[in-house]
Amino acid sequence: MVAAAGEGAAGTVITTPPRRSVVFTYGTLKRGFGNHALMEELTRSGDAVFLGSYRTQEKYPLVCGPYRVPFLLNLPGSGERVTGELYGVSSGGLARMDELEGTSRGHYERLPIKLVVLEEGEAEEAEAYFAHSSYARELWMKNGRRGLRAYSEKEARGRSSKWCT
Repeated sequence: MVAAAGEGAAGTVITTPPRRSVVFTYGTLKRGFGNHALMEELTRSGDAVFLGSYRTQEKYPLVCGPYRVPFLLNLPGSGERVTGELYGVSSGGLARMDELEGTSRGHYERLPIKLVVLEEGEAEEAEAYFAHSSYARELWMKNGRRGLRAYSEKEARGRSSKWCT
């Protein structure tokens, strides 16, 4: 990662830290799950940094879609306060996450979300990958209007059906 540099007063060099987005992960990107390898790779390259465990400030539905894929639905006030992990991510790392999450293919949308630190309750603004609005309500209905507090091993392993519910 390259930081921009310039000259300040008296010829001192000023290094501007790279711009980072703050992203809330609640499913397979969390530690211990299948897509976390991307976060590990981004961390090793300096394109991501783990910021801690958080939960959503408001209730949101967290549901499992086809093939046990977790989706956060942009239906604030429904569901549960969802727990997950927060990462600071460079623009290059964010592009890699967007590709994985299929934002250009209409799978997820990256939208603002308010979070609180699990231990301290301090508010933080971030972004999260929500199910695309074109099918979010359908997922909520198929899950019986029941949401999860956290995506866990139980949901990742699934049951006999392709849905978590």
